[in-house]
Amino acid sequence: MEQQQDLQKRLLLALVLSFAVFILFDMFNPKTPKNIDNNSTETKLAQQAPNTISTETPQITTESTNSKPAMGGNAPVSITKSITIVKSDRFVYSIDEIGRISQVKLLEDKYKYEGKALELFNPKWVKPLEIRFAEQKLNSEALKTPYTASVSSINLNDGNAKELILTQKLSSTTVIKTIKFYKDGHYDLDIKLSNPKPYFITTGQRPDADHTRYMVVSGAMVRSVNGTTKIIEDGDAEGSPLFPNSKFTASFDRYYTSILYDFKNLLNVSYITTPESNALMFVEGKPSMQIHGYIGPKEYKVLHSIEPELTEAIEYGWFTFLSKPLFRVLYWLDNHIGNWGWSIIILTLLIKLLLFPLSYKGMMSMQKLKDLAPKMKEIKERYKDDSQKMNMKMMELYKKHGANPMGGCLPMLLQIPVFFALYRVFLNAVELQGAPWILWISDLSQKDPYFVLPILMGASMWFQQKITPNTVTDPMQQKIFQWLPVVMTIFFLTFPSGLVLYWLVNNIFTIAQQYVINNAYEKHKVAQKLENKK
Repeated sequence: MEQQQDLQKRLLLALVLSFAVFILFDMFNPKTPKNIDNNSTETKLAQQAPNTISTETPQITTESTNSKPAMGGNAPVSITKSITIVKSDRFVYSIDEIGRISQVKLLEDKYKYEGKALELFNPKWVKPLEIRFAEQKLNSEALKTPYTASVSSINLNDGNAKELILTQKLSSTTVIKTIKFYKDGHYDLDIKLSNPKPYFITTGQRPDADHTRYMVVSGAMVRSVNGTTKIIEDGDAEGSPLFPNSKFTASFDRYYTSILYDFKNLLNVSYITTPESNALMFVEGKPSMQIHGYIGPKEYKVLHSIEPELTEAIEYGWFTFLSKPLFRVLYWLDNHIGNWGWSIIILTLLIKLLLFPLSYKGMMSMQKLKDLAPKMKEIKERYKDDSQKMNMKMMELYKKHGANPMGGCLPMLLQIPVFFALYRVFLNAVELQGAPWILWISDLSQKDPYFVLPILMGASMWFQQKITPNTVTDPMQQKIFQWLPVVMTIFFLTFPSGLVLYWLVNNIFTIAQQYVINNAYEKHKVAQKLENKK
């Protein structure tokens, strides 16, 4: 049983250290943008067309297939002049001369960066709706030949969808793109070729609009017909694999995404690996093709209203399996309360209530272990030369008094994945960007500007330690736990204030819970003494 006690101590210490490592990893190993050199990825990839899907795939309608990417000349894409501007009260799209959505500006205040409208795309990266032909010569020609536009300006503020017709006349075919824009950021795309040629259309490289130093997942994804999602993180792309019969493909960063989707006529998707080992996603085209797209923030409400399954484009990294349901509970609460801060507090209470039976048993065990400490010490001294007998006596002692040396660990073990999952929610949920709580907390996705919440969190952790029975006897471990509130306060200084609010409220509820259990245990001891007297 001494081994069990040592295991409990080691487990608690391991949890603390693993927590510290996780946080330090996020703080000091931030995501680093893939900077583009003077040649640029756009230049290097401009002439490259992805592998086509095998002719055995039922979606193929092109006249031929190629097993290797076609390469054109070495000239970069130099045509970047905007020929059409699409405006709404939420965004502005710029359409350039080679028929791409070359830039998206978000106009809402919460998305502004350095006081200006946020631009989603890196000017040097490949843009959405760029077409690549499999035929080398035609591909090179297409990237140099400008489109003509049916209109130079579109305004979506009246709420009605508007069409733009883009026409490109090439030597062997004419390309007509008809794009119907909607106010929520999605669009319908119709592509027709006068003379069928194998081609591909891209989501473009991922948005490059995250200016924070948090380590978040960014890259590309493919959603297959069987409901599985393949994530290709930046730096992990290899080769040019094929994903036949897909529902959608997306490129994304922390908050924003570019998606091509079709849930009725499934897509054949592939990607090119960039020089930085990132994935540039492509959908195989047809001579006459209808497809849909979305560019903008990964807002759950917007994506769900377009197509519920598009919400799968919202990704939280390792803890997605737990982060998604927690976010949906928060989202439901916010819809009824109207404030994300109060929603976080209610969610914390719900989690505490859910874990209360386990917490109650664990805290009661710690109380009993505290009272049994003198007897445990006596057994250790009496049987210090006979570990087997000592463990047997310890087992008898625990069994007699209903104490479980591991009981205090389980509630903590359950709290850790919940904390990490919420950490990812507060980092990745765009709804929390610019979401206020009260007073000085004007953005729950950012750190507390005055560090009030982290300091209160540290103070509550210190007070919680004072009223919690201490079963740790090792001096080194005692010092570690005594300094833990200080260390945690330092960690939490730069955390999203929504996460610090959760942990602060969790501590306050735990303190209240400890008082209730301490009182219940005192009553239990009094009742036990009276029973023993009888």
